Amino acid sequence: MPLENKHIYTISEVTQAIKKLLEEKIGEIWLEGEISDFAIGPNGHFYFSLKDQSSLIKAAMFVYANKGLKFKLENGLKIVCFGKINAYGPRSQYQIIVEKIEPKGIGARQLAFEQLKEKLLKEGLFEASHKKPLPFMPFRIGVVTSGAGAAVRDILGILQKGAPCIDVLIRSSRVQGEEAAKEIAQGIEDLNQFNKVDLIIISRGGGSTEDLWAFNEEVVARAVYNSALPTISAVGHQINTSLCDLVADCFVETPTAAAKIIVDKKNALLAELESLKQEAGFSVGDIISLLKNNLTALAHAIKSPLDRLQEKEQVLDELLAGLNNNMRQFINITRERIAALIHRLDALSPLAVLSRGYSLSVSMADGSVIKDADKMRPGDKMKTILSAGALISSVEEVIKDERKTIV
Repeated sequence: MPLENKHIYTISEVTQAIKKLLEEKIGEIWLEGEISDFAIGPNGHFYFSLKDQSSLIKAAMFVYANKGLKFKLENGLKIVCFGKINAYGPRSQYQIIVEKIEPKGIGARQLAFEQLKEKLLKEGLFEASHKKPLPFMPFRIGVVTSGAGAAVRDILGILQKGAPCIDVLIRSSRVQGEEAAKEIAQGIEDLNQFNKVDLIIISRGGGSTEDLWAFNEEVVARAVYNSALPTISAVGHQINTSLCDLVADCFVETPTAAAKIIVDKKNALLAELESLKQEAGFSVGDIISLLKNNLTALAHAIKSPLDRLQEKEQVLDELLAGLNNNMRQFINITRERIAALIHRLDALSPLAVLSRGYSLSVSMADGSVIKDADKMRPGDKMKTILSAGALISSVEEVIKDERKTIV
């Protein structure tokens, strides 16, 4: 057939024909695949590819459809999506315009939870080093919960019975629904700003996973983490652990359990006070006994003035008795020494010499003792002293040689 008799298609005509065929024959479908080449455009549109073991198709999810997405799209994520197959003329390629996406094998909410949990874990929000110790005895607690729910009744009932001395400040908040997470977070911030409570309990009664989802929101987890006051998460659940639980300084499974923590702390404080009281009593008793014993000992050691005077008088008597004995001994010794001296003097006395037959002659002229015969002359008078009496005589002859007179 001659060329001029043939219909020659333009590229646009072919693209339009393919587009019409795809949209009419396939149209809206559910499609399963693995995300790759994920990117976000300047206007917030998502662009990615979906692939299986042997094929690949381009995909686009415009911002009006993706703004409510609960989880994060990322490469390698297996999904099931709903959308419309069409042909994109400028590049002559077919693609799917995605309207809805669900993770394959897991719900969108659960995937969002796992992704957020991993994110907060990497940031360190669950680290034990960031957790604050609960106060030894909180005297005023703040509770973020529904003001009309069962949780607040359970908490107040336990505290009224077991620890009526505790003041409770209720910060009412919705605990489920779209706005619940923001209100819970705001309640935590308000109690921190109020700064007149010792502890915050974040609580609600039991419910389904969907009912409790507000406690898995990022805004709640960060509010708990940023709280300057210690926190207890008391979300009524038995199986699942919320992000609020993981970030809080302490978490329990029920509001009742949270209240019991406070009661137990009060009881522990009272028990410790009683123990200290008993120890103090024993210590005081021991001190009193010791003081009594010391006082008794002092009383025995301390004597009356009269007793002390009599004691001093006795000591004085003993000293005087000792002094008299010493004086008598001294006198006797002195007497004996004098007697000995007298005896010696007697032995040396001229009278003693005279008593042995000797005599003493003195000149009558001058009274001097006659020691040398040459001092005397015949006719001189002298006095001769004897042991008994004396003689007065006159010198007849002076004999110079004494030996001539010895018979």
